[in-house]
Amino acid sequence: MKFVLAVCLLSGAIGLEAIAAPASDPMSAAPPAGYYVFQKVVYQNDGGWPDERAYFERLLRHIGAHLAATDDKVEIRVVSFAAGVKLFQLAKSDAALAAELDQLRTKGVRFLVCRNTLKGMGLRPEDLYGVRAEDVVPSGVAEIARLQGLGFVYLHP
Repeated sequence: MKFVLAVCLLSGAIGLEAIAAPASDPMSAAPPAGYYVFQKVVYQNDGGWPDERAYFERLLRHIGAHLAATDDKVEIRVVSFAAGVKLFQLAKSDAALAAELDQLRTKGVRFLVCRNTLKGMGLRPEDLYGVRAEDVVPSGVAEIARLQGLGFVYLHP
């Protein structure tokens, strides 16, 4: 009987302690120091039919959130091919998309574009917003595989 009473009292004390010291709110608590170590990530951008502009906005928002969550402790490359190249065509006449691209570039995000796609679409780097000759890679798909071989983690939002 004494044992049962001791267990009940101990259980009650533990329960009261848990109530008295609420856990931090997972919706607002910062991650513990050192939670995110430096990351190397390659994002695939091959467009998002039927509403490509909405897809591009989500993609850029995900990348911005990734930078914020890791406190910029991340190297990000975005490889665009196929319909993903339309992001840079739209940005030529869409100031909001252009500003999002510029902001991410200032944080070190590199946007790479597939040469095969450019040839297939009859485009040159100067036809696309902010794309320079050094941003063009021979093959978007092969570039993703190459980056994975160099330790980049693959993401396709």
